[in-house]
Amino acid sequence: MKIALIAGITGQDWAYLAELLLEKWYRVHGIKRRASSFNTERIDHLFEKQHFHLHYGDLTDSANLIKIVSDIKPDEIYNLAAQSHVAVSFDMPEYTANTDGIWTLRLLEAIRIAGLEKKTRFYQASTSELFGWLDYNRPEAGYTEQSPMHPRSPYGCAKLYAMWIVRNYKESYGMYACNGILFNHESPVRGETFVTRKITMAVAKISLGLQDTIQLWNLDAKRDWWHAKDYVIAMWMMLQQDAPEDFVISTGESNSVRDFVNWSFEEVWIQVEWKGIWVDEKGYNKENGKLLVEVNPRYFRPAEVEFLLWDSTKARKQLWWKPNYSVRKMCSEMVSWDIEKFKKQEILKKHGYEILEQYEI
Repeated sequence: MKIALIAGITGQDWAYLAELLLEKWYRVHGIKRRASSFNTERIDHLFEKQHFHLHYGDLTDSANLIKIVSDIKPDEIYNLAAQSHVAVSFDMPEYTANTDGIWTLRLLEAIRIAGLEKKTRFYQASTSELFGWLDYNRPEAGYTEQSPMHPRSPYGCAKLYAMWIVRNYKESYGMYACNGILFNHESPVRGETFVTRKITMAVAKISLGLQDTIQLWNLDAKRDWWHAKDYVIAMWMMLQQDAPEDFVISTGESNSVRDFVNWSFEEVWIQVEWKGIWVDEKGYNKENGKLLVEVNPRYFRPAEVEFLLWDSTKARKQLWWKPNYSVRKMCSEMVSWDIEKFKKQEILKKHGYEILEQYEI
């Protein structure tokens, strides 16, 4: 039985990856940061699994990390831990550099110090944010593994360091270490501050009469959104190859924030009519003229990536990987999930949820 260690346990990808590995009869260990509140809702259903184990650890604690790696002696390590919100990285650049860049170095050093550099295979979750500028003379051409990198945020810069330290340890110590350069991947358990989930939650609330409008940033920004379930399969595939290589994982389809808003409202039978341009653009319910969407300039970032498109030809040819979801199917699943979530919350409130809160210790 193979042993896998996953860092970043409370994140979206961790939940799907843990499920995948358990299905493949792995013994799965996870590193969880100590918190005063419960934040394991994405993985609560896994606690009953016999081969699922949690360990407390911190992105800044090398000694604890070395102990965990030495004790477990994993066959595979998946580094999914990071401060992964681009906008937040501008507010917390030093913390982002520490957790997203130096943390990767700590993991690699833990493998080396434990004497596992020839045993343990290492996957680093890289990001599309490494590439800030697309060749606008060739708009149909997406980024590949060889494309020049120009990160436009502290998050992207930290991840660029992480990518190169992985490559350095592979070359210096003969480690099986690789980078998965993944485009934006979403799901019903995506963090609530990310734009896709912010949209689907707002649409769900609006459809239930719990909210009136949603405020967003650049509606013209384009991303390659896809389901996280498809992407964790690619992560696993990368560590099953004869030799470590970096792979771009994407669908090659780019859509705007406005597109995602339209699709989300269509799931609740509302058609959005757009009026105005740039920061003055607003979205209205075409049937009754009610305001639904507006742009708030405070959500704009100091530097922005307007358009991202990737070419995953290498992954499709060498890994035989291909996505199973469509972006529309993913959007539909997210809206439905959030509608059910808020319906349940309203039912709890009507049946004394506030009373239960009085007895909280």
